[in-house]
Amino acid sequence: MYNDEFELTFDLADAGPKNEQRRPTLPEPEEAAVAAPPVQETRETPVSAAPENTPAPEREPEPAAEPQSTAPAAKDRTVLISGGDRGIGAAAARAFYAAGYRVAVFYHTNAEAAAALQKELPGVLAIQCDVASRASCELAFRAAEQALGRVDVLVSNAGIAQQKLFTDITPEEWQRMLDVNLTVSSMWGQTGGSCEVHYSAAKAGLIGLTKALAKEEGPSGITVNCVAPGVIDTDMMASFTAEDKAALAEETPVGRLGTAEEVAKLLLYLAGEDAGYITGQVFGVNGGLVI
Repeated sequence: MYNDEFELTFDLADAGPKNEQRRPTLPEPEEAAVAAPPVQETRETPVSAAPENTPAPEREPEPAAEPQSTAPAAKDRTVLISGGDRGIGAAAARAFYAAGYRVAVFYHTNAEAAAALQKELPGVLAIQCDVASRASCELAFRAAEQALGRVDVLVSNAGIAQQKLFTDITPEEWQRMLDVNLTVSSMWGQTGGSCEVHYSAAKAGLIGLTKALAKEEGPSGITVNCVAPGVIDTDMMASFTAEDKAALAEETPVGRLGTAEEVAKLLLYLAGEDAGYITGQVFGVNGGLVI
C-alpha cells in the first residue's frame, strides 16, 4: 500500500521467496516539498505635531524600523499543489484555502475527486497533469498562471511507489519512479526501504535537490524545504486491517498514526512569513518513527 497522490499502478512481480518472513510493510508516506518566498511584516509609528510656540514634549525613542515586506499577503498569493485531489494534497488545499490563498491543484486520473474538491472549495482550480511528463507539467503550469496569476508557493505532493527486489526492477520501472518521484521526498529517502531501492533513491535525490536549490534560490528571496511524513492515516491505507494499523501505531513512539491535516499545517507554516528564515531543511512528520 502506497501513499501516492496519483492513481498510478504497476504489475508487481513477487517481491521474494514465499518463505521470507517480514513484518507488516509500512505504507509509503505522502510527502511534499514546499517552496515559497519569505514574507516579513512592516509597521509604521505615527508622529503627532505639537501646537505652535508650545515646547515640544520629550519623546520616547522610536523603535527601529522593521524590514520592508517583500511578499504579498496570503489573500494575494497563489499556491499550486500537485497530487492535490486527495489525501495530504487535498488537506493542504483546504488549509491554504482557509488561510486566504488562491488555490490550484494538479490531479492525474481521479477527475471525480478533483471535481468534489472544487465543489467543496468554490474557486479552486483543478488541472489534469502527469508530473512524469515535462510537456504535461509545462502546459498545466501555464494554465494555472493564466487563470490565477503568478504562482507564489509550490507544494510538490504527487508520487508513486512500488515494492520489488532490486534485481527484479526493470529499466522502465526505474525511469518511471524517477520521473514521478523526484518531485517529492520521504522518510525512506532518509533511511532506505528494503525492496524499494528505486523508490528510496528517488526520495533521497529530492533531499539533495532541496538543499542545493535552497542555496541557489536564497538570494532571490525563495525558500525551499522538504517535508517527509511517516505513516499517515489516509484513504491509501483503506486495505490495511485494524490489526495492521494497530501494529504500526504501536511501532510509532507517539502511539498513533498521523493525519493529513497535521502535515498540511506544516506546509502552510513553511509557506508563511514566520518561516522566512527557514530553508534547505527536511521536516519529519512521523511521530518519532524516524529520528
